[in-house]
Amino acid sequence: MGGKITYVFLATVLVLVFGVVGMEGVLLLLTGEPAAMGMGAVAFLLPLVGVWFLWKNTRFARRANRLAAELEAEGGLPVDELRRTQGGRIDRHSADEVFERRKAETEDTPDDWRCWFRLAVAYHDARDTPRARQAMQRAITLHEAA
Repeated sequence: MGGKITYVFLATVLVLVFGVVGMEGVLLLLTGEPAAMGMGAVAFLLPLVGVWFLWKNTRFARRANRLAAELEAEGGLPVDELRRTQGGRIDRHSADEVFERRKAETEDTPDDWRCWFRLAVAYHDARDTPRARQAMQRAITLHEAA
């Protein structure tokens, strides 16, 4: 729950910053000076890109959380069987072992969103965030197609 509160707080602050930057962009556009107008156009466009990026990430997180809730209701969430260091970090060798099992499971049933979800968790545990996001996106796509 703490992660959601932090996300909402930071997203709200970010939207406020986007608003301020956008207003400054409009003010620069209204000056009539070519250099200021150029900076104003960029300052006006940056919040639009930022809002789009924030929306895409929020949408992704909500969809992934829905899959997690559904998988939890089915009793299919991956069990945390990873060894940890004394500092609490995931042991790399342990994460690689679990990843190999999840990868084989996904290769056996490539059309099952549940396998892709568990593979995404394994990628995340192995500290491969880009592939974790790709695997989770695949899980979301398969779930929505079903």
